[in-house]
Amino acid sequence: MMKQLRRNRSILSWFVFFFVLSVTQHALAQDAPPRLGYVSLDRILRDSVPAKAAQAKLDVEFSARQKELSDTAARLKPLYDYLEKNASVMSDSERARRQKELSDQDKDFQRRQREFNEDVNQRKNEELAAVVEKANRVIKQIAEAEKYDMIFQEAVYINPRVDITDKVLKILNSQPTAAATPGTAPASK
Repeated sequence: MMKQLRRNRSILSWFVFFFVLSVTQHALAQDAPPRLGYVSLDRILRDSVPAKAAQAKLDVEFSARQKELSDTAARLKPLYDYLEKNASVMSDSERARRQKELSDQDKDFQRRQREFNEDVNQRKNEELAAVVEKANRVIKQIAEAEKYDMIFQEAVYINPRVDITDKVLKILNSQPTAAATPGTAPASK
């Protein structure tokens, strides 16, 4: 058993030695250091034409529901104010009835607002995923054309000379944007 363990360690040691040797030789054979790049995904999602088009599309898609919710909130506020102001002069049964009506209306409003927020978030994630997918295709094109070895999208520190975000934005912004994504219908409830 000990003999087998020593033999396995010896084989493993030789394997590691040859692996390190081959990696070192490969690195020495390279004439140039690896070419690295960086892309700020935040800037892509904030400044690119496709991202702005996606946000405009979402604004149009959800504006009617947003207005409806705002109108409902504006309609509920005076009812709350009236109940608060006049609760002391109302009969117990009238006050209880109005409180129940307001509570039911408020619960419905809160439910509709939650559904709205969930729908907006889901659609926003879908639209931003499409923008990220486009950006990744552009990044890959740049990497292949300019012989980059690696391109990062997140880093603690980045030297501005390796930042290729402006190149990506220039290409993304020059591409035509679709007015509507097939298969998506305006969300209205």
